[in-house]
Amino acid sequence: MMRWLLPFLLAQPAVASPLFEDLSGTIPDHRYTGGWEHFVGGGVAVFDCNGDARPEILAAGGENPMLLLGNDGGLRFAPVTFPTITGATGAYPLDMDGDGFLDLFILRAGPDMILRGGADCAFADVTQDWGLPQEDRWTTAFTAWWEGERPTLAIGHYVDRSNPNGPFQACDSNSLMSPTPTGWQARALEPGFCALSMLAARDARDRPTLRISNDRHYYVRGGYEQMWDIGRHRFLTPEDGWQNVSLWGMGIASQDLNGDGRDEVMLTSMGDQLLQIAQSDGTYAAAPYAMGTYATLPHDGSDGRPSTGWHAQFGDVDNDGLPDLFIAKGNVDQMPTNAIHDPNDLLMQAPDGSFHQVATEAGIATSERSRGAALADLDGDGRLDLIVVNRRAPMELYRNITPDTGHWLAVDLRQPGGNTRAIGARITVTTDQGSQSQQVTIGGGHAGGQAIPRHFGLGPATSAVIRVDWPDGSSTETEATADQILTLTP
Repeated sequence: MMRWLLPFLLAQPAVASPLFEDLSGTIPDHRYTGGWEHFVGGGVAVFDCNGDARPEILAAGGENPMLLLGNDGGLRFAPVTFPTITGATGAYPLDMDGDGFLDLFILRAGPDMILRGGADCAFADVTQDWGLPQEDRWTTAFTAWWEGERPTLAIGHYVDRSNPNGPFQACDSNSLMSPTPTGWQARALEPGFCALSMLAARDARDRPTLRISNDRHYYVRGGYEQMWDIGRHRFLTPEDGWQNVSLWGMGIASQDLNGDGRDEVMLTSMGDQLLQIAQSDGTYAAAPYAMGTYATLPHDGSDGRPSTGWHAQFGDVDNDGLPDLFIAKGNVDQMPTNAIHDPNDLLMQAPDGSFHQVATEAGIATSERSRGAALADLDGDGRLDLIVVNRRAPMELYRNITPDTGHWLAVDLRQPGGNTRAIGARITVTTDQGSQSQQVTIGGGHAGGQAIPRHFGLGPATSAVIRVDWPDGSSTETEATADQILTLTP
Protein backbone atom coordinates (compact mmCIF):
# COMPACT_ATOMS: atom_id res chain seq x y z
CA MET A 1 0.00 0.00 0.00
CA MET A 2 2.73 2.48 0.93
CA ARG A 3 5.88 3.01 -1.10
CA TRP A 4 8.41 3.52 1.67
CA LEU A 5 11.33 3.05 -0.67
CA LEU A 6 10.63 6.24 -2.62
CA PRO A 7 13.15 8.98 -1.84
CA PHE A 8 11.80 11.16 0.93
CA LEU A 9 13.53 14.28 -0.32
CA LEU A 10 11.67 14.52 -3.60
CA ALA A 11 9.02 17.23 -3.97
CA GLN A 12 6.72 16.94 -0.97
CA PRO A 13 3.40 15.23 -1.74
CA ALA A 14 0.06 16.83 -1.04
CA VAL A 15 -1.01 16.38 2.59
CA ALA A 16 -4.57 16.08 3.89
CA SER A 17 -5.98 19.01 5.84
CA PRO A 18 -7.70 17.68 8.95
CA LEU A 19 -9.83 19.99 11.06
CA PHE A 20 -11.07 19.70 14.65
CA GLU A 21 -13.67 21.68 16.60
CA ASP A 22 -12.74 22.52 20.19
CA LEU A 23 -15.52 21.30 22.51
CA SER A 24 -13.46 21.47 25.70
CA GLY A 25 -15.82 24.01 27.22
CA THR A 26 -18.69 21.50 27.09
CA ILE A 27 -17.15 19.05 29.61
CA PRO A 28 -16.35 19.49 33.30
CA ASP A 29 -13.10 21.18 34.31
CA HIS A 30 -11.06 18.08 35.13
CA ARG A 31 -7.31 18.22 35.81
CA TYR A 32 -4.61 15.69 36.55
CA THR A 33 -2.90 17.11 39.62
CA GLY A 34 -0.42 16.21 42.33
CA GLY A 35 3.22 16.44 43.30
CA TRP A 36 6.20 14.36 42.29
CA GLU A 37 4.21 11.11 42.17
CA HIS A 38 2.00 12.60 39.47
CA PHE A 39 4.64 14.14 37.22
CA VAL A 40 3.98 11.01 35.13
CA GLY A 41 0.67 9.29 34.41
CA GLY A 42 -2.55 11.09 33.64
CA GLY A 43 -4.06 8.45 31.38
CA VAL A 44 -7.54 8.23 29.89
CA ALA A 45 -9.58 5.10 29.15
CA VAL A 46 -12.22 4.97 26.39
CA PHE A 47 -14.82 2.17 26.41
CA ASP A 48 -18.55 1.50 26.19
CA CYS A 49 -19.83 0.59 29.66
CA ASN A 50 -23.60 0.66 29.03
CA GLY A 51 -23.94 -1.18 25.74
CA ASP A 52 -25.26 1.71 23.64
CA ALA A 53 -22.29 1.66 21.19
CA ARG A 54 -21.24 5.14 22.37
CA PRO A 55 -17.91 5.06 24.23
CA GLU A 56 -17.50 6.63 27.66
CA ILE A 57 -14.41 8.47 28.92
CA LEU A 58 -12.61 7.75 32.21
CA ALA A 59 -9.84 10.19 33.15
CA ALA A 60 -7.23 9.80 35.87
CA GLY A 61 -7.07 12.64 38.37
CA GLY A 62 -3.91 12.13 40.40
CA GLU A 63 -4.73 13.88 43.67
CA ASN A 64 -8.16 14.67 42.21
CA PRO A 65 -10.80 11.92 41.96
CA MET A 66 -11.14 10.06 38.68
CA LEU A 67 -13.89 11.32 36.36
CA LEU A 68 -16.23 9.09 34.34
CA LEU A 69 -18.09 10.88 31.56
CA GLY A 70 -21.13 9.20 30.08
CA ASN A 71 -21.64 9.59 26.35
CA ASP A 72 -25.06 11.09 25.58
CA GLY A 73 -24.43 11.16 21.80
CA GLY A 74 -23.45 14.00 19.51
CA LEU A 75 -20.23 14.64 21.47
CA ARG A 76 -22.24 15.49 24.58
CA PHE A 77 -20.87 14.10 27.85
CA ALA A 78 -22.04 14.26 31.44
CA PRO A 79 -20.54 12.90 34.70
CA VAL A 80 -21.64 9.42 35.72
CA THR A 81 -21.60 8.05 39.27
CA PHE A 82 -18.25 6.37 39.85
CA PRO A 83 -16.32 5.21 42.94
CA THR A 84 -14.24 7.99 44.50
CA ILE A 85 -10.67 7.04 43.63
CA THR A 86 -7.70 9.31 44.20
CA GLY A 87 -4.04 8.60 43.54
CA ALA A 88 -4.91 7.16 40.12
CA THR A 89 -2.29 7.49 37.38
CA GLY A 90 -4.36 5.74 34.71
CA ALA A 91 -6.76 2.96 33.77
CA TYR A 92 -7.20 0.16 31.21
CA PRO A 93 -10.55 -1.47 30.32
CA LEU A 94 -10.71 -5.25 29.83
CA ASP A 95 -13.13 -8.10 30.53
CA MET A 96 -11.23 -9.92 33.27
CA ASP A 97 -13.91 -12.42 34.33
CA GLY A 98 -15.37 -13.28 30.92
CA ASP A 99 -18.90 -12.10 31.73
CA GLY A 100 -19.12 -9.76 28.73
CA PHE A 101 -18.92 -6.55 30.77
CA LEU A 102 -15.75 -4.47 30.68
CA ASP A 103 -13.88 -4.24 33.96
CA LEU A 104 -11.20 -1.69 34.87
CA PHE A 105 -7.64 -2.07 36.07
CA ILE A 106 -6.81 1.15 37.92
CA LEU A 107 -3.14 2.18 38.09
CA ARG A 108 -2.27 4.13 41.24
CA ALA A 109 0.51 5.69 43.25
CA GLY A 110 -0.43 3.22 45.95
CA PRO A 111 -2.25 -0.13 45.82
CA ASP A 112 -3.79 -0.81 42.41
CA MET A 113 -7.48 -1.62 42.09
CA ILE A 114 -9.80 -3.79 40.00
CA LEU A 115 -13.33 -2.57 39.39
CA ARG A 116 -15.84 -5.11 38.13
CA GLY A 117 -18.10 -3.70 35.43
CA GLY A 118 -21.83 -4.30 35.24
CA ALA A 119 -24.89 -3.00 33.42
CA ASP A 120 -25.37 0.76 32.95
CA CYS A 121 -21.78 1.66 33.89
CA ALA A 122 -22.04 0.24 37.40
CA PHE A 123 -18.63 -0.56 38.92
CA ALA A 124 -17.70 -2.32 42.15
CA ASP A 125 -14.31 -2.66 43.84
CA VAL A 126 -13.40 -6.38 43.70
CA THR A 127 -9.65 -6.02 44.28
CA GLN A 128 -9.63 -8.26 47.34
CA ASP A 129 -12.49 -10.52 46.25
CA TRP A 130 -10.69 -11.38 43.03
CA GLY A 131 -7.38 -12.01 44.77
CA LEU A 132 -5.18 -9.28 43.33
CA PRO A 133 -1.99 -9.16 45.44
CA GLN A 134 -1.84 -5.84 47.25
CA GLU A 135 1.33 -3.87 46.65
CA ASP A 136 1.77 -0.28 47.80
CA ARG A 137 3.88 0.79 44.85
CA TRP A 138 3.97 3.43 42.12
CA THR A 139 2.24 1.92 39.08
CA THR A 140 2.74 3.65 35.76
CA ALA A 141 2.30 0.92 33.11
CA PHE A 142 0.02 -2.04 32.40
CA THR A 143 -0.74 -4.68 29.81
CA ALA A 144 -2.52 -8.04 29.74
CA TRP A 145 -2.86 -11.13 27.57
CA TRP A 146 -4.66 -14.47 27.64
CA GLU A 147 -3.04 -17.91 27.72
CA GLY A 148 -6.13 -19.57 29.21
CA GLU A 149 -9.51 -18.51 30.54
CA ARG A 150 -8.19 -15.60 32.60
CA PRO A 151 -5.65 -12.91 31.77
CA THR A 152 -2.01 -12.69 32.72
CA LEU A 153 -1.24 -9.18 33.99
CA ALA A 154 2.01 -7.26 33.63
CA ILE A 155 2.25 -4.23 35.91
CA GLY A 156 4.98 -1.64 35.49
CA HIS A 157 6.38 0.32 38.42
CA TYR A 158 8.35 3.54 38.40
CA VAL A 159 10.74 4.71 41.11
CA ASP A 160 10.84 2.72 44.37
CA ARG A 161 9.50 5.32 46.80
CA SER A 162 10.83 3.36 49.79
CA ASN A 163 14.44 3.47 48.58
CA PRO A 164 16.26 6.04 50.76
CA ASN A 165 18.94 6.49 48.10
CA GLY A 166 16.42 7.45 45.39
CA PRO A 167 15.07 8.71 43.19
CA PHE A 168 17.96 8.32 40.74
CA GLN A 169 19.10 4.74 40.13
CA ALA A 170 16.20 3.58 42.34
CA CYS A 171 13.91 2.03 39.73
CA ASP A 172 11.45 -0.49 41.13
CA SER A 173 10.98 -3.99 39.73
CA ASN A 174 7.87 -4.80 37.70
CA SER A 175 5.25 -7.45 38.51
CA LEU A 176 4.09 -10.36 36.40
CA MET A 177 0.82 -11.83 37.70
CA SER A 178 -0.29 -15.25 36.55
CA PRO A 179 -3.89 -16.40 37.13
CA THR A 180 -4.61 -19.01 39.79
CA PRO A 181 -7.92 -20.59 40.85
CA THR A 182 -8.30 -17.94 43.57
CA GLY A 183 -6.71 -14.86 42.01
CA TRP A 184 -3.25 -14.05 40.71
CA GLN A 185 0.23 -15.15 41.73
CA ALA A 186 2.77 -12.31 41.63
CA ARG A 187 6.42 -12.61 40.76
CA ALA A 188 9.03 -9.99 40.08
CA LEU A 189 9.88 -9.14 36.51
CA GLU A 190 13.35 -7.72 36.82
CA PRO A 191 15.52 -5.84 36.30
CA GLY A 192 13.15 -2.89 36.26
CA PHE A 193 14.25 0.37 34.65
CA CYS A 194 11.36 2.70 35.58
CA ALA A 195 8.63 1.52 33.23
CA LEU A 196 6.23 4.12 31.79
CA SER A 197 4.51 1.94 29.19
CA MET A 198 4.00 -1.76 28.47
CA LEU A 199 2.50 -3.60 25.53
CA ALA A 200 1.93 -7.30 24.98
CA ALA A 201 1.69 -7.93 21.24
CA ARG A 202 3.19 -9.96 18.43
CA ASP A 203 6.58 -8.56 17.50
CA ALA A 204 8.43 -8.43 14.20
CA ARG A 205 9.18 -12.17 14.59
CA ASP A 206 5.41 -12.80 14.86
CA ARG A 207 5.88 -14.07 18.41
CA PRO A 208 4.00 -12.81 21.49
CA THR A 209 6.25 -10.50 23.47
CA LEU A 210 6.01 -7.97 26.26
CA ARG A 211 7.59 -4.67 25.31
CA ILE A 212 8.58 -2.32 28.16
CA SER A 213 9.47 1.34 27.62
CA ASN A 214 11.62 2.83 30.37
CA ASP A 215 12.55 6.31 31.59
CA ARG A 216 16.29 6.91 31.32
CA HIS A 217 15.86 9.98 33.52
CA TYR A 218 15.79 7.76 36.62
CA TYR A 219 17.70 4.66 35.61
CA VAL A 220 20.46 7.09 34.55
CA ARG A 221 22.76 4.42 33.10
CA GLY A 222 22.85 0.69 32.60
CA GLY A 223 19.20 0.46 31.58
CA TYR A 224 17.43 0.20 28.24
CA GLU A 225 14.16 -0.67 26.51
CA GLN A 226 13.14 -4.27 27.16
CA MET A 227 11.44 -7.14 25.32
CA TRP A 228 10.29 -10.18 27.30
CA ASP A 229 9.47 -13.29 25.28
CA ILE A 230 6.11 -14.50 26.58
CA GLY A 231 6.54 -18.05 25.26
CA ARG A 232 10.13 -18.49 26.46
CA HIS A 233 9.70 -16.54 29.72
CA ARG A 234 12.90 -14.55 29.33
CA PHE A 235 14.17 -11.18 28.16
CA LEU A 236 15.50 -10.96 24.62
CA THR A 237 19.15 -10.07 24.17
CA PRO A 238 21.34 -8.88 21.29
CA GLU A 239 21.99 -12.58 20.56
CA ASP A 240 18.26 -12.83 19.73
CA GLY A 241 18.50 -9.85 17.37
CA TRP A 242 17.16 -7.45 20.01
CA GLN A 243 19.37 -4.37 20.13
CA ASN A 244 19.38 -2.49 23.41
CA VAL A 245 18.16 1.09 23.03
CA SER A 246 18.25 3.64 25.84
CA LEU A 247 15.84 6.59 25.83
CA TRP A 248 13.54 8.60 28.06
CA GLY A 249 10.69 6.23 27.29
CA MET A 250 7.18 7.49 28.00
CA GLY A 251 4.66 5.76 25.70
CA ILE A 252 4.24 3.04 23.08
CA ALA A 253 2.15 3.02 19.90
CA SER A 254 2.12 -0.05 17.66
CA GLN A 255 0.58 -0.57 14.23
CA ASP A 256 1.34 -2.08 10.84
CA LEU A 257 2.10 0.96 8.68
CA ASN A 258 3.06 -0.67 5.39
CA GLY A 259 0.70 -3.62 5.05
CA ASP A 260 3.27 -6.37 5.58
CA GLY A 261 1.55 -7.79 8.68
CA ARG A 262 4.29 -6.68 11.06
CA ASP A 263 3.73 -3.79 13.45
CA GLU A 264 5.92 -0.72 13.50
CA VAL A 265 6.46 0.73 16.99
CA MET A 266 6.58 4.37 18.08
CA LEU A 267 8.38 5.13 21.34
CA THR A 268 7.87 8.60 22.79
CA SER A 269 10.69 10.24 24.68
CA MET A 270 12.28 13.49 25.80
CA GLY A 271 13.75 14.79 22.57
CA ASP A 272 13.55 12.34 19.69
CA GLN A 273 10.43 10.23 19.29
CA LEU A 274 11.75 6.91 17.98
CA LEU A 275 9.84 5.00 15.30
CA GLN A 276 11.10 1.43 14.90
CA ILE A 277 10.29 -0.19 11.56
CA ALA A 278 9.76 -3.95 11.62
CA GLN A 279 12.10 -5.85 9.32
CA SER A 280 11.51 -9.10 7.43
CA ASP A 281 14.20 -10.85 9.52
CA GLY A 282 12.30 -10.14 12.75
CA THR A 283 14.42 -7.21 13.89
CA TYR A 284 13.72 -3.46 14.03
CA ALA A 285 15.40 -0.51 12.35
CA ALA A 286 15.15 3.15 13.30
CA ALA A 287 13.09 5.18 10.85
CA PRO A 288 15.10 7.55 8.61
CA TYR A 289 15.08 11.09 9.90
CA ALA A 290 13.50 12.39 6.67
CA MET A 291 10.43 10.25 7.37
CA GLY A 292 9.29 13.05 9.69
CA THR A 293 8.43 11.09 12.84
CA TYR A 294 11.13 12.24 15.26
CA ALA A 295 9.25 15.40 16.30
CA THR A 296 12.26 16.58 18.26
CA LEU A 297 11.32 20.22 18.91
CA PRO A 298 8.11 22.22 19.34
CA HIS A 299 6.78 22.40 15.79
CA ASP A 300 5.62 26.02 16.10
CA GLY A 301 9.17 27.30 16.62
CA SER A 302 8.27 28.79 20.00
CA ASP A 303 11.10 27.07 21.85
CA GLY A 304 14.45 25.67 20.76
CA ARG A 305 14.61 23.17 23.61
CA PRO A 306 13.65 19.52 23.08
CA SER A 307 10.05 18.35 23.27
CA THR A 308 8.76 15.77 25.76
CA GLY A 309 6.46 13.15 24.24
CA TRP A 310 3.94 11.13 26.29
CA HIS A 311 0.93 9.33 24.79
CA ALA A 312 1.25 8.32 21.15
CA GLN A 313 -1.43 6.76 18.96
CA PHE A 314 -1.78 5.83 15.32
CA GLY A 315 -5.16 6.51 13.72
CA ASP A 316 -6.47 7.40 10.28
CA VAL A 317 -7.73 10.94 10.93
CA ASP A 318 -8.86 11.63 7.33
CA ASN A 319 -9.82 8.03 6.41
CA ASP A 320 -7.51 7.96 3.39
CA GLY A 321 -6.25 4.47 4.24
CA LEU A 322 -2.96 5.71 5.72
CA PRO A 323 -2.57 5.69 9.54
CA ASP A 324 -1.61 9.07 10.97
CA LEU A 325 0.07 9.78 14.32
CA PHE A 326 -0.92 11.89 17.33
CA ILE A 327 1.62 12.64 20.07
CA ALA A 328 0.69 14.31 23.37
CA LYS A 329 3.50 16.54 24.60
CA GLY A 330 4.29 18.52 27.70
CA ASN A 331 7.08 19.40 30.10
CA VAL A 332 7.42 17.07 33.08
CA ASP A 333 6.73 20.13 35.20
CA GLN A 334 9.34 22.91 35.15
CA MET A 335 12.28 21.03 33.67
CA PRO A 336 14.52 23.81 32.30
CA THR A 337 16.33 21.62 29.78
CA ASN A 338 13.11 20.98 27.83
CA ALA A 339 10.46 23.13 26.20
CA ILE A 340 7.94 24.49 28.73
CA HIS A 341 5.16 25.29 26.24
CA ASP A 342 5.23 22.22 24.04
CA PRO A 343 2.36 21.89 21.53
CA ASN A 344 0.86 18.49 20.76
CA ASP A 345 1.68 16.91 17.39
CA LEU A 346 -0.55 15.60 14.61
CA LEU A 347 1.55 13.95 11.91
CA MET A 348 -0.34 13.03 8.74
CA GLN A 349 1.00 10.22 6.61
CA ALA A 350 1.51 10.80 2.90
CA PRO A 351 1.37 8.07 0.20
CA ASP A 352 5.17 7.76 0.18
CA GLY A 353 5.16 6.89 3.91
CA SER A 354 6.50 10.20 5.15
CA PHE A 355 4.74 12.17 7.92
CA HIS A 356 3.94 15.88 7.98
CA GLN A 357 3.01 18.15 10.87
CA VAL A 358 -0.48 19.73 10.73
CA ALA A 359 -1.43 20.20 14.40
CA THR A 360 -1.71 23.99 14.22
CA GLU A 361 -3.84 23.97 11.08
CA ALA A 362 -6.01 21.21 12.57
CA GLY A 363 -6.70 23.29 15.68
CA ILE A 364 -5.27 20.93 18.32
CA ALA A 365 -1.80 22.38 18.94
CA THR A 366 -2.43 23.37 22.55
CA SER A 367 0.65 23.72 24.73
CA GLU A 368 -0.47 22.59 28.18
CA ARG A 369 1.41 19.79 29.95
CA SER A 370 -0.42 17.00 28.13
CA ARG A 371 -0.17 13.39 29.28
CA GLY A 372 -2.75 10.78 28.28
CA ALA A 373 -4.95 11.01 25.20
CA ALA A 374 -7.17 9.00 22.87
CA LEU A 375 -8.07 9.14 19.20
CA ALA A 376 -11.53 7.57 19.10
CA ASP A 377 -14.78 7.91 17.18
CA LEU A 378 -16.87 9.32 20.02
CA ASP A 379 -19.98 10.26 18.02
CA GLY A 380 -20.22 7.38 15.56
CA ASP A 381 -19.73 9.42 12.38
CA GLY A 382 -16.69 7.45 11.23
CA ARG A 383 -14.16 10.18 12.05
CA LEU A 384 -11.68 9.91 14.91
CA ASP A 385 -12.20 12.54 17.61
CA LEU A 386 -9.66 13.47 20.28
CA ILE A 387 -9.56 13.64 24.07
CA VAL A 388 -6.47 14.93 25.93
CA VAL A 389 -5.71 14.87 29.68
CA ASN A 390 -3.43 17.64 30.95
CA ARG A 391 -1.37 18.04 34.09
CA ARG A 392 -2.68 20.97 36.15
CA ALA A 393 -4.83 22.19 33.24
CA PRO A 394 -8.34 21.31 32.02
CA MET A 395 -8.98 18.19 29.96
CA GLU A 396 -9.61 18.86 26.25
CA LEU A 397 -12.21 17.45 23.83
CA TYR A 398 -12.13 17.89 20.05
CA ARG A 399 -14.63 16.85 17.38
CA ASN A 400 -13.15 15.74 14.06
CA ILE A 401 -14.89 17.86 11.40
CA THR A 402 -12.42 17.14 8.59
CA PRO A 403 -14.27 17.66 5.29
CA ASP A 404 -14.24 15.20 2.39
CA THR A 405 -12.87 12.27 4.38
CA GLY A 406 -12.69 8.80 2.87
CA HIS A 407 -14.78 5.77 3.67
CA TRP A 408 -14.21 3.70 6.81
CA LEU A 409 -14.93 0.51 8.70
CA ALA A 410 -14.89 -0.18 12.43
CA VAL A 411 -14.41 -3.81 13.49
CA ASP A 412 -15.30 -5.22 16.89
CA LEU A 413 -14.55 -8.82 17.87
CA ARG A 414 -16.36 -11.21 20.22
CA GLN A 415 -15.67 -14.87 20.98
CA PRO A 416 -16.79 -17.45 23.55
CA GLY A 417 -14.72 -18.29 26.62
CA GLY A 418 -12.82 -16.12 29.04
CA ASN A 419 -11.15 -13.95 26.38
CA THR A 420 -14.42 -12.43 25.19
CA ARG A 421 -12.81 -9.52 23.29
CA ALA A 422 -10.38 -11.74 21.35
CA ILE A 423 -7.26 -10.10 22.74
CA GLY A 424 -4.35 -11.34 20.61
CA ALA A 425 -6.27 -11.39 17.33
CA ARG A 426 -5.14 -9.57 14.20
CA ILE A 427 -7.62 -7.81 11.88
CA THR A 428 -6.57 -7.32 8.25
CA VAL A 429 -8.66 -5.14 5.94
CA THR A 430 -8.05 -5.36 2.19
CA THR A 431 -9.33 -3.09 -0.59
CA ASP A 432 -8.11 -2.34 -4.12
CA GLN A 433 -5.56 0.00 -2.50
CA GLY A 434 -3.94 -2.83 -0.56
CA SER A 435 -4.03 -4.27 2.96
CA GLN A 436 -3.72 -2.81 6.43
CA SER A 437 -3.84 -4.60 9.75
CA GLN A 438 -4.21 -3.99 13.47
CA GLN A 439 -3.65 -6.22 16.46
CA VAL A 440 -6.24 -6.38 19.25
CA THR A 441 -4.28 -5.62 22.41
CA ILE A 442 -4.52 -4.16 25.90
CA GLY A 443 -1.71 -1.81 26.93
CA GLY A 444 0.59 0.73 25.34
CA GLY A 445 -0.11 4.43 25.12
CA HIS A 446 0.69 6.32 28.29
CA ALA A 447 -1.30 5.12 31.33
CA GLY A 448 -4.55 4.59 29.43
CA GLY A 449 -6.14 2.34 26.83
CA GLN A 450 -9.22 1.73 24.73
CA ALA A 451 -11.69 -1.14 24.34
CA ILE A 452 -13.64 -0.01 21.29
CA PRO A 453 -13.96 -1.19 17.66
CA ARG A 454 -10.76 -0.99 15.60
CA HIS A 455 -11.05 1.84 13.09
CA PHE A 456 -9.82 1.55 9.47
CA GLY A 457 -9.86 4.30 6.86
CA LEU A 458 -10.64 2.99 3.38
CA GLY A 459 -10.05 6.01 1.15
CA PRO A 460 -12.27 5.82 -1.97
CA ALA A 461 -13.10 2.12 -1.48
CA THR A 462 -16.75 1.34 -0.78
CA SER A 463 -16.18 -2.26 0.29
CA ALA A 464 -13.47 -4.40 1.82
CA VAL A 465 -12.54 -7.95 2.77
CA ILE A 466 -11.93 -8.39 6.49
CA ARG A 467 -9.72 -11.25 7.64
CA VAL A 468 -9.51 -12.08 11.33
CA ASP A 469 -6.72 -14.26 12.64
CA TRP A 470 -8.22 -15.36 15.96
CA PRO A 471 -6.19 -16.04 19.10
CA ASP A 472 -6.66 -19.84 18.72
CA GLY A 473 -4.99 -19.79 15.29
CA SER A 474 -8.16 -20.05 13.20
CA SER A 475 -9.08 -17.49 10.54
CA THR A 476 -12.28 -16.11 9.06
CA GLU A 477 -13.00 -13.78 6.12
CA THR A 478 -15.92 -11.43 5.70
CA GLU A 479 -16.88 -9.10 2.85
CA ALA A 480 -18.36 -5.81 4.02
CA THR A 481 -19.59 -2.54 2.62
CA ALA A 482 -17.97 0.61 3.94
CA ASP A 483 -19.09 3.12 6.57
CA GLN A 484 -20.35 0.82 9.31
CA ILE A 485 -19.43 -0.78 12.61
CA LEU A 486 -19.20 -4.57 12.37
CA THR A 487 -19.15 -7.09 15.21
CA LEU A 488 -17.52 -10.34 14.11
CA THR A 489 -17.37 -13.74 15.77
CA PRO A 490 -15.38 -16.88 14.88
